[in-house]
Amino acid sequence: MQRKRITDWLPTTRKEAALRGWDELDVVIFSGDAYVDHPSFGAAVIGRLLEAEGLRVAIVPQPNWQDDLRDFKKMGRPRLFFGISAGCMDSMVNKYTAAKRFRSEDAYSPNGKHSMRPEYATTVYSNILKELYPDCPVVIGGIEASMRRFTHYDYWQDCLKKSILVDSKADVLVYGMGEQPMTALCKAMQAKLQESGAEHITADVAREITKDIRQTGYLAPKNSITVNGESDKILAPHNVCLKEKTKQAANFLAIEKESNKVNAKRLMQEYEEGTVVINPPFPTMTTEQLDHSFDLPYTRQPHPKYNGKRIPAYDMIKHSVNIHRGCFGGCAFCTISAHQGKFIVNRSEKSILREIAEIAKMDDFKGYLSDLGGPSANMYMMKGRKSELCAKCSRSSCIQPKICPNMNIDHTALLELYRKVDALPCIKKSFIGSGVRYDMLLHRSGDKRLDDAADRYTEELIRKHVSGRLKVAPEHTNDAVLKLMRKPPFKQFHEFKRIFDRVNTKEGLKQQIIPYFISSHPGSTMENMAELAAETKQLNFHLEQVQDFTPTPMTMATEMYYTGINPETGEDIYVARSMKDKEAQRRFFFWYKPEERKLILQQLRQMKRPDLIKKLGV
Repeated sequence: MQRKRITDWLPTTRKEAALRGWDELDVVIFSGDAYVDHPSFGAAVIGRLLEAEGLRVAIVPQPNWQDDLRDFKKMGRPRLFFGISAGCMDSMVNKYTAAKRFRSEDAYSPNGKHSMRPEYATTVYSNILKELYPDCPVVIGGIEASMRRFTHYDYWQDCLKKSILVDSKADVLVYGMGEQPMTALCKAMQAKLQESGAEHITADVAREITKDIRQTGYLAPKNSITVNGESDKILAPHNVCLKEKTKQAANFLAIEKESNKVNAKRLMQEYEEGTVVINPPFPTMTTEQLDHSFDLPYTRQPHPKYNGKRIPAYDMIKHSVNIHRGCFGGCAFCTISAHQGKFIVNRSEKSILREIAEIAKMDDFKGYLSDLGGPSANMYMMKGRKSELCAKCSRSSCIQPKICPNMNIDHTALLELYRKVDALPCIKKSFIGSGVRYDMLLHRSGDKRLDDAADRYTEELIRKHVSGRLKVAPEHTNDAVLKLMRKPPFKQFHEFKRIFDRVNTKEGLKQQIIPYFISSHPGSTMENMAELAAETKQLNFHLEQVQDFTPTPMTMATEMYYTGINPETGEDIYVARSMKDKEAQRRFFFWYKPEERKLILQQLRQMKRPDLIKKLGV
C-alpha cells in the first residue's frame, strides 16, 4: 500500500490541524476508542462525513480525564460543537464481564490496554467539557448515548439511571446511526451562523435548533413542551419508574414499538431536571447514502500515533467487508436492531467491490476476506414485499415467532454477490464470519424459486465460505427460553446441523459448526442449563463460544431481568440474579472439565435428575 502522510488522517493535535492550514475547527470529536480511520469505527465515519460537507473536523481519541485535562483543551473551542462517543461499545460492557470482572483486554485500545477510557465515558467526557466550555454545545452519540437516552436499568450499579442527557449535561443527543442527524444538525448550525453573523454556535442555540432535527434529543425545561396527542407519546416519569417496575416495563414496550415503526412518534419523559424530548428517527438510509458513508476517503488504518501497537478490534475487521446495516431478527438480548434499525439498508455491489479493491492493496492482504457480512450474514437485499404493510407494522422481529408472510427472504442477490467477489483476481477465498440465521435458510415459503435459492445458498455457504468453522447462534436448547429470546426452536438447529454434516461428508470437508449459547438469560433455570449440557453433549460439542447473560441498557431481556416479568405479557419470569446462581448456570457449559464435575454432580443430585447424571457421565 502507498505510504500515507499524517495529513491523510483527520487531525488529532493542533500541530496536525496546522499542517492542513487550519487555525480554527468547526467540530471536535472525543472518542473512547483509539482512532482507526476505517468505516467500522463510528468516530471516523462521522468525522469523514462532516469533512465531506466542508467542515474542519478533528478527533481526540481516548483523552486523559485524570490529569490537568490538557487533552480536552488542546484543540480549543470549535465553531459548531464538541461531539462525544464512548466508542463502538457501551463503556461498561467494554470494561466488564457479566461477573463484573475486568475483561481480559479492551479490544478498541492500543495493545488492548484497560486504562484508556473511564467508566460511563460519555458522561465523564461531557461533564468535563461543560465545565471547561459552559456555552459551547456538546453533542453526544454512539451506542452508549443511544441506548441510555431514557430511564434505563444499569447492571453495574444495579439501579435505574436517568437519561444520559440528564447525567451528562449534554445539549444534544443523537441516537442510532448518526450520518443523517449529524449532517442535518451541522447544516442547520451553519445556516444559523450565516443568518446571525455570530462566530460560534452557543449551547442555547444548539438546543433550539435540535427541536426540528429528527433522530435527536434534548432536555427541555419543565412544562415548556406543547404536547400533540396524535404525534407525541408521553412515557411514565422517571420517579414513577423507580417506584413501579411495571411502569418501566411499559415504557420499554412503547420505546421499542416506536423504534420499529416507519412513522414513529416523538417521545417525552419527565425528570426533576426537566423533560427529555426524543424526536422521531429519520427514514431508513438509501443505498446511495450508505454507499457515500462507506466510500469516504478513509486510510483504513490506525492513526500513526499507534505505530508498533496492536488494536485488537482492527485486527479482526481489517480484511472484512460490511455489506448492509440493520437487522430484522429482533433478538431480545441484542442492541443491533435498536441502534441500527430493523429495516435493512444495503450497499451497492459497486461500493462493496470498490472496498475490496482497497483491501487488496494492503501489504498484509493475502487474498482471503475474513468476512463478507453484516449484523446478520444473510439479510442482504431483503425487505417486505409490500412497503405499505411495513409502514403499518411495529413488530420487533420480522422472523419470530414466525417469518412474516410479507418478508421476502430471497437469497439470490447474496449468492450473486458472493460469486462476483470470488471471481475477482485478488480474491482466493471469501469467508462468512458473521452469524448466519439458519431459520431463514430452513423456512419453506411455498415459492419454489425462493426455497431453491435458500437451499443453494446453504450448500454454497458450507462448501465455499467457511474458514473451517461456521458460527451460528442457537443461544439455548429450551424452547420456552428461546421464545423469550425471540429465537427459533432448537429442533431447527438439529435440522441445520444435519445439512451441514451431509454437505461436509459429500464434499470431503472437515469443518466444524460452532454454536453460541447464553446462560442465565431471563427464563433460564438451573435445570434448563443442565438439559442444555446433556443435549449438546449428545451432539458431540465441547462448548467454547458461550457467555453469561449481561443486561445491557434498553433491551427486552434487560427489562425482563430488572422487572422479573415479561413486558409483553405481564407474566412472572424466573431470573438468575446472584453471582452464585449465574456462575452455577454457566458451569454446565463445561461439564467436560474435571474441575467442574464435582459441583455439577452436587447440583444434579439436588435437582433429583439421575437421568442427567447418567447422560453427562459425572
